[in-house]
Amino acid sequence: MIQKPNYTAIRFGMGFAPDAPVARDENALLEQLRLPDYAADMFPVTGFRGRAELALAFVQARLNNRAQKTAAAKERFQETVKSLRNVRQNDQLNTMARSIYGAHGFRERLVMFWADHFTTRAKRTVTEGMVSTYINEAIRPNITGNFGDLVQAAILHPVMLDYLDQSASVGPNSDFGKTKRRGLNENLARELLELHTLGVDGAYTQIDVRQLAELLTGVAGSLKTNLNFNRRRAEPGAETVLGKSYGGWKPKIGDITAVLQDLAVHPDTANHIARKLAVHFITDDPDPDMIAKMTRAFSDTGGNLMAVYQAMLTHDRAWLDFGAKVKRPDEYIFSAIRALDVRPETLLGMNRKNISRLLLGPMALMDQPFQQPRGPDGWPEKAGAWLAPQSLAGRIQWAMAAPRAFRRSNLDPREFVKTALGDVAGKSVLFAAQAAESKWEGIGLILASPDFNRR
Repeated sequence: MIQKPNYTAIRFGMGFAPDAPVARDENALLEQLRLPDYAADMFPVTGFRGRAELALAFVQARLNNRAQKTAAAKERFQETVKSLRNVRQNDQLNTMARSIYGAHGFRERLVMFWADHFTTRAKRTVTEGMVSTYINEAIRPNITGNFGDLVQAAILHPVMLDYLDQSASVGPNSDFGKTKRRGLNENLARELLELHTLGVDGAYTQIDVRQLAELLTGVAGSLKTNLNFNRRRAEPGAETVLGKSYGGWKPKIGDITAVLQDLAVHPDTANHIARKLAVHFITDDPDPDMIAKMTRAFSDTGGNLMAVYQAMLTHDRAWLDFGAKVKRPDEYIFSAIRALDVRPETLLGMNRKNISRLLLGPMALMDQPFQQPRGPDGWPEKAGAWLAPQSLAGRIQWAMAAPRAFRRSNLDPREFVKTALGDVAGKSVLFAAQAAESKWEGIGLILASPDFNRR
């Protein structure tokens, strides 16, 4: 008989934790998403406006320091650097804390999934750490609604627009383009079609990419204005994307939101999203019937995400093949900290050195530097991507050293193996918990075991 709490906690959540309630089944998982987002309130993240003000102060102080070359200007610049660094650190820690301590593990996993689907990263000093803000504003509030709203929130957020160089995209025939001899940047249009909606095998051509890029001109993100639409930079005239005409000689942002909503409900989008969710949560080779059921739920409801999650969770294959996936490094570390019962004040009170030593450094060593994906396609979904020797070595090294650094009091590995793995602990890890030469070695062996690393 399948023990569904094992799946709800590990496959669809952030793992077990001492005394933490576990969802019983698929209905309980869905109910988590209907409840208020307590973790977001408990661990706040700075909004874009506040981050932008800090960034602008940093830029101005840097200019003043270079121009004035006085002790006062240097001191003011150093103060802005410190403020920017502290806010970035606090926002990153609070983002991690939501995943670790959030009562609704399925919500946290979905936030991580969609943040990766709509990947961004900071490319400049002034935007470092703003990925946390982007996730908080664009992703987290929209994971239970309509996919079109999620697409619009993610694509038109200034962090995404900056990441995909939309500010550099100018209509060649616009007033600005003709005067400044500037042209298109197709990054946003290409990733929107290839990654965010229809998928790499979707029914679009290079002509669609070009037309969509022209339609997107005029929109940009700004530290001063957040989302901005400038008609002088927008390509005049109608554009045709996937056979449908948008806009006219007076470009407006409504043309852009219209194409985003249409792309969000395209049949290829439905299949792409269904497959990606199933691959992420279930197995690298998901059951075709599950994909079909999820795709129908998406199409029949116009992209209602709760309907898609329900279709996935109520399919029999969702509760088979336990351990087919490997936890990403961030999932691994967060679930380990959760199992170790590290207190929130311990995590949030870490100094910069320990954050680097116990969190950011190990994630990078495991081949997943925090909030720094290599490209707009995000982190790999295939289980084998996280089994490279360097990544595995990083996990073992962290498992054997980090628990003692996080927990001053000793743990009994014979009890911890039950806390961390519930009923999925195999004979070998149970034996390791009993036979370890020291208690801390036993804890490390449990966290380094295949049982804990798979989901």
